[in-house]
Amino acid sequence: MSTTVAQLAEINAALATDPVPTRRVTVPALESLLYQPLPVLDHGFLRVIDYMGGDEAVVQAARVSYGRGTRRVSEDAGLIRYLMRHRHSTPFEMCEIKFHVKLPIFVARQWIRHRTANVNEYSARYSVLDREFYLPKAEQLCAQATDNRQGRDATLAPAEAAWVLDLLRRDAETAYTHYEEMLNRREDGSDIDPQRAGLARELARINLSLNYYTQWYWKIDLHNLLHFLSLRADPHAQYEIRAYADVMLDVVARWVPLVFEAFRDYRLGGAHLSAMGLTVIRRLLAGEAVTQETSGLGGREWRELMAVLGRE
Repeated sequence: MSTTVAQLAEINAALATDPVPTRRVTVPALESLLYQPLPVLDHGFLRVIDYMGGDEAVVQAARVSYGRGTRRVSEDAGLIRYLMRHRHSTPFEMCEIKFHVKLPIFVARQWIRHRTANVNEYSARYSVLDREFYLPKAEQLCAQATDNRQGRDATLAPAEAAWVLDLLRRDAETAYTHYEEMLNRREDGSDIDPQRAGLARELARINLSLNYYTQWYWKIDLHNLLHFLSLRADPHAQYEIRAYADVMLDVVARWVPLVFEAFRDYRLGGAHLSAMGLTVIRRLLAGEAVTQETSGLGGREWRELMAVLGRE
């Protein structure tokens, strides 16, 4: 994980600040994580900058109570599970969280497709990007899957993996060297050639590859965060964005433990069935010998249903 000297100073100053008295609901387990960089990938990190609400806010919004506090934890847990089970999303929107994320540009391009958050990204028109780029570990270098156009298959042989890593490293280093030359700027901020003006930052940046790191602040409500995690923490998601989602799962578990338990049960560990799929299950429970040909399901949907039922 890489944080700049300025960022470290900012983090240390924030951590050294005495707590400010507040009437707002706070979550001690999340307070202990505030501002601290949680490492992801080789140079990335994720930080919790701020949050609003907790399990109590979800319960309060659902009951529309005013100053009544919360009831017993078991009652609150039951209500939250009911909301999750029946997809009553509005109470979860009452909670918000803001992250500072450092991530490779290609991961950011996937991430930004979730258009339900507020985002402010580091500007390479205004500032110069650091010489930091993502290199996968050898075990993450895999061949293209033959049955999934956007997935990975078997890990490359060691010799081929080493060749790929060397190629990625050399290309990224060369791109940054040319980036500096176009800017006419060294890493220490000095000019390479005092006689040259250098290319504008907004143009020089187009030379950098997608594995270079960017940063942004990302603020989202709990409902949409859970939707993001249901997709990006899934085993089928690309490993690099899943690495960030896995860290976020731990943050959510600390922030809203009752919500997280329900989310893990109904979303991460649950399954969605179509009407036809449910009919197949009823027929199987009735003792009928159902095959894919007699089920009415397509081949892929049949295989997915059998996998859910543990009858692959």
